[in-house]
Amino acid sequence: MASPPTTDPPLPPVKLDPLAALLSYLIPGLGQVYQGRVGKGLLFFGGLYVLFFYGMWMGQWRNVWLPDTDGLPPVAVAGQTLEGVPKALSYRFQFMGQFWIGAAAWPAVYQYAVFDRAKDAGPVFGKFQRMPPESELNELQRNGNKRWDLGWVYTVIAGVLNLLVIYDALAGPMFRDPPPALDLPEDGMEDARTAGGAPPVAEPPVPVAPAPPIPPPGEPERPSLCPDRLRLPSEGV
Repeated sequence: MASPPTTDPPLPPVKLDPLAALLSYLIPGLGQVYQGRVGKGLLFFGGLYVLFFYGMWMGQWRNVWLPDTDGLPPVAVAGQTLEGVPKALSYRFQFMGQFWIGAAAWPAVYQYAVFDRAKDAGPVFGKFQRMPPESELNELQRNGNKRWDLGWVYTVIAGVLNLLVIYDALAGPMFRDPPPALDLPEDGMEDARTAGGAPPVAEPPVPVAPAPPIPPPGEPERPSLCPDRLRLPSEGV
């Protein structure tokens, strides 16, 4: 059985929000806060940052970085030799997931750009998200009881989950408010219902009392069978 037509106004079309998506990339949940979904934004912010920095803590803050590829064997893909950032990503593929956590992973990009083998620390962030020496990496992997490896897995998961947060900000909220209804008079509402295809509603007939019969000419009027009031015996006839 077909459902009756509805008179509700249609929802507005979905509009993408690139600015909110960019904000959620910079800081997880910031785009949702910009859209007015504060609770959801704070949930994303707290959950993803806790996961990301907890993973860094498990790796003793030495598992988010881009390697310096000078002196490393060349890498070829489809006959093309990789150089620069593509070559660094081929040696440290984990960063392709960590990068999507946003600004929290930018120090690694800066450390890669200003890396100097002759120095033990970078100019701004020190050793934070800087490629550790090979001897330190071997010690972390040998004595870390798998915590170092598990830590970078947490950071990658946090970055990949933020991709979903970015998409949520780009698409906007799922439930949207309908446009405000117009205040129309009764005739306008009836015309709107008729124009929308809804069948007109039939009003019930108003009952009308029958008129009393008119006596023919020359015939005396008959007394009413229902006098206005009853006469008492003392009043007489």
